[in-house]
Amino acid sequence: METVFENHWEKLGKYAVEALNKNGFKAQYVPDKAAALAAVLKIIDKKATVGMGGSHTMDDIGVQKALQERGNMVFNHQGLSKEKAFKVRRQEITADVFLSGANAVTLEGELINVDGSGNRVAALAFGPGKVIVVAGANKIVKNEAAGRERIKMMAAPLNADRLQRKTPCRVTGMCMDCHSPERICNVTTITHRPLTYTDIHVIIVGEAMGY
Repeated sequence: METVFENHWEKLGKYAVEALNKNGFKAQYVPDKAAALAAVLKIIDKKATVGMGGSHTMDDIGVQKALQERGNMVFNHQGLSKEKAFKVRRQEITADVFLSGANAVTLEGELINVDGSGNRVAALAFGPGKVIVVAGANKIVKNEAAGRERIKMMAAPLNADRLQRKTPCRVTGMCMDCHSPERICNVTTITHRPLTYTDIHVIIVGEAMGY
């Protein structure tokens, strides 16, 4: 059964990579987490400053530890107080490189992301000279509509649970388009093409990763 999934994700992953490259992204497919980490490290200069976007996928491949061990300055707001986290988030989006996951990657070659505080989508739109997105093949969807549905049914409620937010989706298991002050779905971006001043690298991993 595992081989069946691996074969399926490889097919989808390579299809998505082809579509992303046609749209001007710098995309590649890798088979597993170890290969994803190696690919990320190869892209980042050893002297570059790096901002972490709060991605469970990036945490999963162990990229922060690997970067710090080789001497990169890494900015990460996770685990800090609200005031300190805000300051570090500003440092993240002006770093040389910003690391992020994705809520959905379409087979039409687009990235779809929903954010609560806006730092992650801000970096994808403008700021750092280079953005690296790592996404498990489980994030691949057919099109924008399917991506939005995936976010409502999977990414949003699971991330709200991970972050222990007081939102209805933690109870129902699906987006309720709530008005909670702790809502994490405040801004949606669809990246159709790389930005004028930012190179966007996308690494699709042939495993289920993140939410």
